[in-house]
Amino acid sequence: MERLQEAAAEGRIDLDELDARLEVALKARTYAELAVVTADLPGPSSSGAPSPLVLKGGVYGVSHGPGRWEVPERVIAHGGVGGVRVDFTRVECRLREVEVEAHGDTAGVTVVIPDGWAADTSGIDPGAGGLTDETTSARLPGTPLVRLTGSAGMGGVVIRHPNRRERRKLNSNPTQS
Repeated sequence: MERLQEAAAEGRIDLDELDARLEVALKARTYAELAVVTADLPGPSSSGAPSPLVLKGGVYGVSHGPGRWEVPERVIAHGGVGGVRVDFTRVECRLREVEVEAHGDTAGVTVVIPDGWAADTSGIDPGAGGLTDETTSARLPGTPLVRLTGSAGMGGVVIRHPNRRERRKLNSNPTQS
């Protein structure tokens, strides 16, 4: 809510937009629902450093994506009991690197990256749940490198490209936001 008020003070959104977004923020039940209200706003002007996107699986789990969203330099995902899924397949990312700090906890974390993106998984502790890396090393020019850090915990961490079902959905509706 503070970021929305800052954006209104900076003139980035008007008062009607502020009211609408505050209403959505107050009704949000997950971090993913909350992130939507500030996704199109730059980070807070006071800190200078962009804040990370924090996703917590909690009891019911959380999925971020596959819609369009602004990719921060750092994503922190805690699988909790319900698990977390971070889907980068429909994003337009201008960053050269994105750090995904994954903590598998009990249910695990799944990260889906588009074809052409590459992953570096050397910074993650496989823990008891293990790390599954189903990505290819064929990185296309101008695409980000996803650096996976953290601990797989009991639930494990999976990083992969879209599966067959996800590819069909992406191909059948390539402009979905």
